[in-house]
Amino acid sequence: QRPCTIFFRKNKTKMKKRFLTGLALLRTRVEAFPPNFSSANGKSIPVDRKEKDLKGFKLHSTIGDLFANMLGGGGSKFSPPVVMGDESIMSPKEHGTSNTPVQQNLRWGCDFETADRICNFNRHYAEFSGYWEARTSFLKDESAASGEIEFFDSNSGKPLFIAPKNRSFEDFVKESKNHGWPSFRDDEVVWDNVRILPNGEAISVDGTHLGHNLPDRKGNRYCINLVSVAGQLSTSK
Repeated sequence: QRPCTIFFRKNKTKMKKRFLTGLALLRTRVEAFPPNFSSANGKSIPVDRKEKDLKGFKLHSTIGDLFANMLGGGGSKFSPPVVMGDESIMSPKEHGTSNTPVQQNLRWGCDFETADRICNFNRHYAEFSGYWEARTSFLKDESAASGEIEFFDSNSGKPLFIAPKNRSFEDFVKESKNHGWPSFRDDEVVWDNVRILPNGEAISVDGTHLGHNLPDRKGNRYCINLVSVAGQLSTSK
């Protein structure tokens, strides 16, 4: 028998579990917000029809990512430097999964309502693919001259990511464009304030939904909603 056949037979149960986990992650990023998604104040907010057009969506996880998940990433625990979290972080609080709404003055012109529902009243949906390019000023405001850019929690203002690190700004933008969402690597995560749940969901220690960890051949890749990390630096201790 061929080595690959022996491997798959010996690891049938484990592979099946990872395959199903990968499919779940794949599905997460294809879905758009439902037609009337409840906002923070309980009112129904119609979603831009363009955001629901699947032609405008890039999969937040590629088929390659799916098989990378099957062969090692995700499932129940990610290897260091990932800091794992548990469901208690996302327990109901005063404002959805957080104690406060998102900041009013989000950076790069990110929309308050979109940010608030993604960050605080959501576990599965995302800003539409390419939102960070088409609807924000990120690529106008930032460049290689910006150096290492700090990305702050849209709720708490705590630092969550610092990018680019150990790569160029151009490489960071290229990878993010390829996947449709800002994509960070292990060295760019501020692990004091970020946690990854067993299903791959990326969250802040304060209960902000950020996105998902979708490993690929290069390692962990954190696909993150820009609206979740567009906060202003908090000056409170």
